Amino acid sequence: MRLILLTTLTMCAFAANSILTRLGVAGGETDPISFAIFRLLAGAIVLAVMVTLRKRHLPLRAPGRTIGVLSLAAYMIGFSLSYITLDAGLGALILFGTVQISMFGWTALRHRRPAPRQLAGAAIAFAGLLLALWPNESANTGPIGAALMIAAGIGWAAYTISGRGASDPLGATAANFVLCLPVVALVMLWTPLRFDTTGLLLAIASGAITSGLGYALWYRVLPRLLAETAAVVQLSVPIIAILAGGVLLGEALTPPLLLAAALVIGGIALAVTSQSSPADRKA
Repeated sequence: MRLILLTTLTMCAFAANSILTRLGVAGGETDPISFAIFRLLAGAIVLAVMVTLRKRHLPLRAPGRTIGVLSLAAYMIGFSLSYITLDAGLGALILFGTVQISMFGWTALRHRRPAPRQLAGAAIAFAGLLLALWPNESANTGPIGAALMIAAGIGWAAYTISGRGASDPLGATAANFVLCLPVVALVMLWTPLRFDTTGLLLAIASGAITSGLGYALWYRVLPRLLAETAAVVQLSVPIIAILAGGVLLGEALTPPLLLAAALVIGGIALAVTSQSSPADRKA
């Protein structure tokens, strides 16, 4: 029971990032880069403190750190910029679909031959993603915002792939957050910081609580979950964001959006629960 509650809390934290970012940047009082910087700063502080309390050092020079930092920066910048125009739930769905499809494609190209069921699931999820991106007057689906969220999704997929096999995932995440700060700060050369108190507090909450503490909690429950279970429970994140966006932000829960969500989540569920072939298990 405790594991279920902790896992549910983690998924809610991940979904809350979309709600907090949408709240922080949609009104225009806080610019997206300011939000991303303060989110990174708050997350870096929380994660670094956790690593220090465990009496470990930040692995700032570990192999693959450059890829991790740059891909995290792409995610942070694209994620924040996209929510100027995208609804929170739609953005989460595009992000989630892009991440999963990108990781599936990478795995198929580099490591293993996908089974027919996996291909069918990926095709269904991709169709759902296309439906989500289809222009819809009843929802905020700006092409620029959608493109930025796709870029954020590709960045997060690259970040996830580069971090696989890390001996200390929490320490690696803390190091990436710390080193990502100056990279994102470079964007300030073209975009001056502009923020109000509300936007600052939302960014800090997103960085310290739903990102920093959320990731820490995820790494605590992840070893206790089967790989298939861990993949499936993450399907709840865009659903939570869509429902929370409708309730908290008044975003439209349109039939096309709900159908797109069903296709993306159903397709990914079909793919990730597919039984591996003998060749797959050797990979």
